Amino acid sequence: MTHPEGTGVTVLGLGAMGSALATTLLDAGHAVTVWNRTPSRAADLSARGAEAASTIDAAVAAQPLIVACLLDHASVHEALDPVIAGMRGSALVNLTTTTPNEARELASWAAEHGVSYLDGAIMATPPMIGTSEASILYSGSPEVFDAVRPVLDRWATSTYDGENSGLASLFDLAMLSGMYTMFAGFLHGAAMAGSAGMSATDFAARATPFLSAMTAGFALDAAVIDGGDYTVPGQQSLEFSDLGHLVRASEEQGVHPAPIAAVQELISKQIADGHGAEGFARLYESLRADRTERTDQVETLR
Repeated sequence: MTHPEGTGVTVLGLGAMGSALATTLLDAGHAVTVWNRTPSRAADLSARGAEAASTIDAAVAAQPLIVACLLDHASVHEALDPVIAGMRGSALVNLTTTTPNEARELASWAAEHGVSYLDGAIMATPPMIGTSEASILYSGSPEVFDAVRPVLDRWATSTYDGENSGLASLFDLAMLSGMYTMFAGFLHGAAMAGSAGMSATDFAARATPFLSAMTAGFALDAAVIDGGDYTVPGQQSLEFSDLGHLVRASEEQGVHPAPIAAVQELISKQIADGHGAEGFARLYESLRADRTERTDQVETLR
């Protein structure tokens, strides 16, 4: 599969992200066909030079590269099931958010119909598309990734994570898990400080440099986890890390302790199992998949 750098692209789905993807390609001189279930959303892109397809049949037939940026896994099937037979020989890059298993299902379904499949996970907001700050993870067909890399690089820094189609989704959702948990912790802290009258703005000004500095600890914990020895000197022990006082303080202030209580539950379990003298990073052992289950998952990923 070879496509020139100026290859034409069909973009399916014109929400904020889909529109940003299409706009970036238009600005770079690509021929762009767009389709959306609500046709009026294509008006601005048409004015910029995009070809608005009146039907999805026409959209998928218009260009050799088809990009789906839809609502969810079900919406990809809803849109493409009726036209998949006509897509044989095309390349489908799916930038719709899915779970790893959903991405693998789409890859198998596409292959059954002679469609090359590449899954993508966008780690950016729509305004970031086309900038160096944007990142998109990809997994699936290496041939598609290599052939259309010039197109993909228009949008963001492109990272290829392997032939298994579920990996981009897995790594994306893993990072989002860390992000949302961190933000939930910030909101909990803001609520605690707010119980004494501090504004969330003032709390953010104090918390941001502290939390930013603390992220340096990720690499240290990662080294401990990968080494498998939670007794390495220099770690803060789980007994010392007991967060019962944070839970109590939260309750005393009338603030729901849910975010910190969840962490304390993990700490208490490890201490009860006899690991209190080991490092905080041992919480990983309460969170990771069972070893047998993980072996099965690795075999599935191959």
